Amino acid sequence: MRAVDIIARKRDGFELSKEEIDSFVQGFVRGEIPDYQVSAWAMAVVLRGMTARETYDLTMAMVASGETLDLSAIAPRAVDKHSTGGVGDKTTLVVEPAVAACGVPVAKMSGRGLGYSGGTLDKLESIPGIRVALSSDEFLRQLQTVGLVLCSQTANLAPADGKLYALRDVTATVPSPALIAASVMSKKIAGGARGIVLDVKVGSGAFMGTVAEAAALARRMVDIGRRAGRRVVALLSDMNQPLGRAVGNALEVREALDTLRGGGPPDFRRHCVTVGAHMLLLAGAARDLRGAARQVEAVLGDGRALAKFRALVEAQGGEARVVDEPERLPRAAWIETVGAPKRGYVSRCDARRIGEASVRLGAGRERKGDPIDHSVGVVVHAKVGDRVEAGEPLFTVHARERAAAVEAGEWLREAFGFSSRRVRPLPLFYRTLRS
Repeated sequence: MRAVDIIARKRDGFELSKEEIDSFVQGFVRGEIPDYQVSAWAMAVVLRGMTARETYDLTMAMVASGETLDLSAIAPRAVDKHSTGGVGDKTTLVVEPAVAACGVPVAKMSGRGLGYSGGTLDKLESIPGIRVALSSDEFLRQLQTVGLVLCSQTANLAPADGKLYALRDVTATVPSPALIAASVMSKKIAGGARGIVLDVKVGSGAFMGTVAEAAALARRMVDIGRRAGRRVVALLSDMNQPLGRAVGNALEVREALDTLRGGGPPDFRRHCVTVGAHMLLLAGAARDLRGAARQVEAVLGDGRALAKFRALVEAQGGEARVVDEPERLPRAAWIETVGAPKRGYVSRCDARRIGEASVRLGAGRERKGDPIDHSVGVVVHAKVGDRVEAGEPLFTVHARERAAAVEAGEWLREAFGFSSRRVRPLPLFYRTLRS
């Protein structure tokens, strides 16, 4: 099959066959189809879309492009989660050790941040010495001995996805529900988890701005999981404001550690408990969601979740003392708190603008490969629905120097809106979809 013919068929709105999709993906991975043709095909997909069957076939072609992990002998109940990306979303750092502490093995390969959306690996690397690049053998051995792995994707796992995403990122072809769904699910299926919880973000700080858009993406991923024989739950969660209060790598690790000790911001804690409960339910470790939530609350309250996170850090070569002494994490040279400009109720706390401020400070990347500063970021003290007095702390900027803090402060002031009337807090979750 000629690549140009496959591109033309999709350009003209035809449904591609499984054979055409397999041939195209295999040719791309082998280097027989050049980047410019793959970019043209991706744009055709963005403009014309893909059916549910095409999306599934693309997912499985990407799975077949590299190795797959069989966890059945080590962890037959292994579960995983994926977030579509957000601001202040350090959920993985709490949920994964909590679920593992409940006796359910968790095997997760995470990614790095790009733009205003933070990456789990960047946050984890705030801990001195920690290794996130593990071989497949190390991955499996740690899962067996610790019951928890959190690392980067191996080069041999769904390599077609890695190559395709690198092109999509620079050719304006990222926002395709079919391509996003195939990218996410190919990695999860290749990674071997039998149960998958998807945290699909909705709002100003998410790829999907509306509940309808997020639900459409979630349905695609749930459908892929069902066809592939996986149990999948998709939670549509709010990202109109940051999750929790900390935005920035070491700041978020501190907040995660506080939550693992039984504290943490109430909204973030409730979010983690809900996601963790769904993971336990998928693994068959609880009879109902309420009982599963009680299990997660228990391990967060009695130290078992924190101990599991410490075991993860030790297994991957990190400085375990950081878990008990968070002050060892990187700290910014300049910290400045800005007060509310007037009395009232917070009506807006724009996640995207806050995320962009964090990137401007150096906590994120504007381009892949950019260095990041683990110490900088923002801590939000008031969220939508909170009442504030004039001068009461609104946010704190953690910066390398005063000039950067002042610039970020000006940018951040525009993220907040105020009302003289009471404002209803934003919901944590909008909808749940299941396979």
